[in-house]
Amino acid sequence: MADDQATAEKPQTATTQSAGGMAAPATGGKKREIRTDLCVIGAGSGGLSVAAIAASFGVPVVLIERGAMGGDCLNAGCVPSKSLIAAGERAHAMREAAAFGITAQEPQVDYAALRDHIRDVIAGIAPTDSQERFEAMGVTVLRESARFTARDRVEAGDAVIRARRFVIATGARPAIPPIPGLAETPHHTNETIFEFTARPGHLIVIGGGPIGLELAQAHARLGARVSVVEAQDILAREDRELAEVVEAQLRHEGVGFHPNAKITAVSGADGAVRITLAGGDDAGETVLEGSHLLVATGRKPVLDGLGLDEAGIRHDPSGITVNQGLRTSNRRVYAIGDCAGGATGGYRFTHAANQHAGLVIRSALFRLRVKLDNAIIPRVTYTDPELAAVGLGEEEARKAHKGRIRVLRFPVAENDRARAERREAGHVKVIANHKGLVLGATIAAPQAGELIALWTLAVTKKMKVQDIAGMVMAYPTLSEISKRAAVEFLKPSARMSSVRRLIRFLRVFG
Repeated sequence: MADDQATAEKPQTATTQSAGGMAAPATGGKKREIRTDLCVIGAGSGGLSVAAIAASFGVPVVLIERGAMGGDCLNAGCVPSKSLIAAGERAHAMREAAAFGITAQEPQVDYAALRDHIRDVIAGIAPTDSQERFEAMGVTVLRESARFTARDRVEAGDAVIRARRFVIATGARPAIPPIPGLAETPHHTNETIFEFTARPGHLIVIGGGPIGLELAQAHARLGARVSVVEAQDILAREDRELAEVVEAQLRHEGVGFHPNAKITAVSGADGAVRITLAGGDDAGETVLEGSHLLVATGRKPVLDGLGLDEAGIRHDPSGITVNQGLRTSNRRVYAIGDCAGGATGGYRFTHAANQHAGLVIRSALFRLRVKLDNAIIPRVTYTDPELAAVGLGEEEARKAHKGRIRVLRFPVAENDRARAERREAGHVKVIANHKGLVLGATIAAPQAGELIALWTLAVTKKMKVQDIAGMVMAYPTLSEISKRAAVEFLKPSARMSSVRRLIRFLRVFG
């Protein structure tokens, strides 16, 4: 719990505080002073988790947010993108219905109604993240910009907050690359792409990572022409073998790709944009003309205006430097989620921020020693098929274990449930050491984001593939794919000749 106040009611507000500890009210034009145990900067997923858990233990908390409560995930990230993807799935199902004996038809998409659907989903979740809910928990919420003025002091509006511990959870924003002409050309990011009220004629996506591909496929399924431009391979950070499964499906659905291409110029106006490409898989110079432009080239931490130097907090373009306990160079201050760099490995996921929040609570409130383990954080690209991974990939594992690994695979096409649903693209790929310890897994399959949970548990608890092979999976389910991949480890091989001899010996005795 807090240093000397385990069950405080509310933060104290004063301009001065006497030796006896009684708070004095603000006077004149001076800023009011708030003394508290915990000050959280940023009301996104990670910051809200820290504030809610701390408040539930009776710890006085000040939460500062200058933008919308709920942060990027609720307002411009996970929630609206998955709402858009869900709409795209319904449209795609209408086109593919003939295979099931149902008359196929081209869906009529009302983009204004689609925007309302997205807004409605956000509105349904928003009360959970609202200022009113957190104030009801006893959290003091300040809707202001925050700035450190000393190692133990933050200013926010007319308030000065002095706290025993601070948590910076300011998130990230879209990173706009320095492409000639881009700044002068109308373009969208994830912060504006969900506001369309009419279908884009030709959406050009700069960026072939998870965000770019998710939004590319969704808009293609909703009837737009879509082209993706990427400076590297598509999904370059993922296992190439599995990334190609996703790319092939998107190509089949009509998405155009320009991988390994350099953009030399961008120009245009609303409704008419132009991109010039050089090199890459296309011969010579290529010019793409489209109606709309989406920039999905990654994200950068939000650190502006925080006064980090005044607080002695080290940082660089990748984020605030933290150690494996999520502490900054100022031991009073933690940094979590998308704004944190250093030991976090740059994992910018909502679930990573929530993991960080739990670790900070254990450290800041209970004084427990905590340590980040990035290997147990799964990542998912929500295309169809989905691409999910956890732990070590094949190349990483070969380097780390000097080639002494087993690579286990099982195709989706041999799963009865997948056949029944006619969704047969992809496979499970599991990496284990020579004794069967699960080192990692990558899945390209329907619902891969759900299937990866089993392998996340295996990596977290240091399980062996033999443990997975011994599980009973319900039939027919997609989860059987994981078990079948694990069973591959147990199949007879040259190294099992002794087992074969034992079986032949036992057969003699009937």
